[in-house]
Amino acid sequence: MLKKYASTIVALILIAFFAVSLYVSSQESTTMDEKAHIPSAYSYVKYNDMRLNPEHPPLIKDLAGFPLLFFNPQFPVNDPLWTEGINEQWQLGDKFIHSNNADKITFWSRLPIILIALLLGFFIFRWTKELAGTAAGIFALILYAFNPNILGHSHYVTTDIGIAAFIFISFYYFIKFIKNPSWKNTLLAGIFLGLAQLAKFSAVILFPFFGLILILYALAKKNNSPRFPEKNLNSVGTVHTANKSERNYFKNLLEYLSKYALAIVICFLLIWIFYFYNTFQMPAEKIQDIANTVFGNEGIGKIAKSAVISMSTLPVLKYFSEYFLGVFMVFARVAGGNTYYFLGYVSNQATPLYFPVVFLLKETLPFLFLIVVTSSYALMQIIRNLLSFGLKKNWKKITAYLQTGVAQYSMLGFIIFYSYLSITGNLNIGFRHLFPILPFAYVLVAKKVFDFLKDTAEQKKKKAVKFILAIILIWIMLEPIIFFPSYLSYFNELAGGPKNGYKYVTDSNYDWGQDLKRLGRWVDKYNSCVLTENPKTCIGSPVPIKFNQPIEKIRVDYFGGSNPKYYLKDKFIPWHSSNDPEPGWYAISIGFLQESLYKEKPLGEKNYDWLRGYPPTVRIGDSIFVYYVE
Repeated sequence: MLKKYASTIVALILIAFFAVSLYVSSQESTTMDEKAHIPSAYSYVKYNDMRLNPEHPPLIKDLAGFPLLFFNPQFPVNDPLWTEGINEQWQLGDKFIHSNNADKITFWSRLPIILIALLLGFFIFRWTKELAGTAAGIFALILYAFNPNILGHSHYVTTDIGIAAFIFISFYYFIKFIKNPSWKNTLLAGIFLGLAQLAKFSAVILFPFFGLILILYALAKKNNSPRFPEKNLNSVGTVHTANKSERNYFKNLLEYLSKYALAIVICFLLIWIFYFYNTFQMPAEKIQDIANTVFGNEGIGKIAKSAVISMSTLPVLKYFSEYFLGVFMVFARVAGGNTYYFLGYVSNQATPLYFPVVFLLKETLPFLFLIVVTSSYALMQIIRNLLSFGLKKNWKKITAYLQTGVAQYSMLGFIIFYSYLSITGNLNIGFRHLFPILPFAYVLVAKKVFDFLKDTAEQKKKKAVKFILAIILIWIMLEPIIFFPSYLSYFNELAGGPKNGYKYVTDSNYDWGQDLKRLGRWVDKYNSCVLTENPKTCIGSPVPIKFNQPIEKIRVDYFGGSNPKYYLKDKFIPWHSSNDPEPGWYAISIGFLQESLYKEKPLGEKNYDWLRGYPPTVRIGDSIFVYYVE
């Protein structure tokens, strides 16, 4: 019955996901990183020039920029920031977005990202279905599509959803390739490996990781292919079994390595094609100027600068010079770290606690429960198997599993590997950086849940498990309904929900500038209520009216990609924590507020300590605190 309606169920889930993502996108203002990505996206597809934001590859931005071609928005090509500036995506982003219709520009550039998110959802269902059946595939899709964190980022013009999608799809076709290294599968593996590299530079970790999986699988693969002779006799008729086995293993490995090398060639050919399209009108001198500006004259920086400049002078390698410029810039960015608020401290030095704590606070409780249960079940299976068989039989089972379970152990290995790199890295800028591991977690959890159901023979016990699973499923599906539309700022119930998440961590976990449009609407609505005859009973008032005068001016300290003046017009007064307090209205991004309150500062330096005694008059969305100071 489920198989009959599976396509309909999957379609309905993805349609609901699309509708919610589209609606939330229409309500939110441009976020911080989008201010750099959106102008870059348009300049890439319009002018074939990657001088903006070269620290990211072009695929996601090409897709985001394509819809904007139909509107032909004004772009500041004569501005010195474009003609003479170096990597000026932030200031140019402000000019490009807000000299046009900012809401229209942002909304349409987000549409392709939602489509990428839908594609990822489809592949999560498809792969899980192949591994564990239709019901497990639908279950994995629900884990993905009803996760508030995914819904929170499914529409932003950033690389986060894109890299999660293309790494996952690249894995899917790579596993197909090693199970059957046909020329078709080699081609597909190379193409999607290339698309992953073009989504985000962190995908470079796939090269060694895929290589390791390939070697393990090739060495464990049974050598009973008909192309190998069954017997290898010497002059007296003796079979050299060991020699035959060694030759077969070597031949297996050689075939895999040669085809993997071909897949890498296809990957880099695709990279060259994309970079050719995106940079063929970009002067080589601009690439050299960027390299001279961002890299130092010592150590790795000197080597990177020399390599990029040398390649930029050669016609064919010029397009690779922009690629390697981006790769080197990412390494420099990671080494430099970032300033962040976390558990009452402000620092620019990474802590290994960051990602584990953020994961536990932001991931939904039902999914955390499923992770614990399925991990425990898997561990029990491993222990039981090790205790049940002798060393020789266990070794045979391990080598057999290296063939039959390649998808599962590859996924688990990637989760562990990527998590280790994230925890030990020097960038603590949000749960979104763990997105590449989430699709694999959904697949593995769903598979193990349905493995457990199959292994449960007793009918009463199976009914109890199904009942518990149904409750968990309902809980998962209720999460985005209960916390709508607080998806970017989502924290689970034990963390106090979206209203309290800022107490633990901010940045893209909570406050990325998404609520500025809501602030503009609130100010207009508040003013219209104040001007009515009986403002305290104003129908639809967004907040109880405490002050019988309109908001003529509001001091705004905003973190994000939008421009407060665009939404507040002449009511906007730019503000900073170092300013002397004065009576009137304030709107402060919670990220700036937390950093100001908890950052160590020199004696006498001003901050927002004086606001500790003022509860916010209202909160806009979750991330902007509005105060009235008498």
